[in-house]
Amino acid sequence: MASMQTTFTLSTEGPGLYEFTREVATWVQGTGLLTLFIRHSSASLLIQENADPEVRSDLAAFFHRLVPPTTDPAMAYLTHTYEGPDDMPGHLKAAMLPVSLSIPVSDGILALGTWQGIYVFEHRTNPHRRQVAAHLSF
Repeated sequence: MASMQTTFTLSTEGPGLYEFTREVATWVQGTGLLTLFIRHSSASLLIQENADPEVRSDLAAFFHRLVPPTTDPAMAYLTHTYEGPDDMPGHLKAAMLPVSLSIPVSDGILALGTWQGIYVFEHRTNPHRRQVAAHLSF
């Protein structure tokens, strides 16, 4: 069985979804299974709609409401706040969402649906450089 690997690096500018479908689509080849894995504990990976930007903003708003920063009185029980009020909430969101994805590849084409894209879901407020390890098995 043959395989190839790479790492995608994405710069984020705060909470939200950052699409990198085009970068992945340019890299893949052949027919096999692509595995993506984010190398961070306060960000996630998602396959989500890429047609209407309101989907991305609504998802970010929902998770912010579900897990607000530790400055919210409802989150006063959290103790891991060393890097700010979004620190532990970022870890909680990453614990609820996928950190890896598997995507079939057929003749060099990602087998995504018509309106699907691949995203890093940044959960932290400050800018970060997120790394996503990619492994394509043929």
